[in-house]
Amino acid sequence: MRRWLSFGFTVLILSCLQAESLKLNLRSRSSLPGSTNWTVVTTNTTWDLARTAVVICDMWDKHHCPDATERVGEMAPRMNEMVKVARARGALIIHCPSDTMDFYKDHPGRKLAQSAPKVETTIPLESWCSLKPDKEAPLPIDDSDGGCDGCPDCPSFKAWTRQHPALEILPGDAITDSAEAFYLMRQRGITNVIVMGVHINMCVLGRPFSIRQMVRQGQNVVLVRDLTDSMYNHRQAPYVSHFRGTELVVEHIEKYWCPSITSADFLGGEPFRFKGDVKKEVCFIIGENEYHTWETLP
Repeated sequence: MRRWLSFGFTVLILSCLQAESLKLNLRSRSSLPGSTNWTVVTTNTTWDLARTAVVICDMWDKHHCPDATERVGEMAPRMNEMVKVARARGALIIHCPSDTMDFYKDHPGRKLAQSAPKVETTIPLESWCSLKPDKEAPLPIDDSDGGCDGCPDCPSFKAWTRQHPALEILPGDAITDSAEAFYLMRQRGITNVIVMGVHINMCVLGRPFSIRQMVRQGQNVVLVRDLTDSMYNHRQAPYVSHFRGTELVVEHIEKYWCPSITSADFLGGEPFRFKGDVKKEVCFIIGENEYHTWETLP
């Protein structure tokens, strides 16, 4: 009888542990030394969500670029659904709406982030992580004009005051816009980091809580590629659509920094897609006699 009770207890423990794990479908890109050809590589891994943090980067309530504001609002509900699942399965949720800490100064989540003890690191923590020429190529898009696609002449100013209200902040979540995020991870033994938010060619790469910093500190990092957006104006090089510009930066990150996943790993179904991201299809029809197209084409 005791043996069966022991066996049942073991099964219960294993079931609980399994509930805290999640299979991720990673996508990255690799190339041979000296080659300019990159190959898409897909692999599977399983992460213990109790050792995982979800970092939400700069999902502000408003942006000086109207199009950016609209896309954040469109994406936020799907992001919140993914965060709900991650939180329920044991991940630490870190909300990082930069430059809005005054709004949250009395929030328990802000106090939680501030309570994490500072740690010394071999590689110094940076307040902003610029492009690293020794590790990555230049970004594949020109965002020198600020990247506002629909309103390139809109003046730049601080329009944001808080995180987008569609993203719930619950007890146990943390709020920060600094290296406090890494202090929290170290305090809790967190080695896995899931990054989502905006903008992929700027803050998602450069903020002190985001991709470049976390990779350089030895964390296992993934980008949620369907829950991000870029500041890219299609009138600038390489003269592609705004959404293709975002995809190019995703590919850059997959080449030089970390793999990506989609929200479907957490929620199932299809990945999120902006309503304006309509892919154009081109059809080539060859009608030369030698191909007998009157017979081979329906």
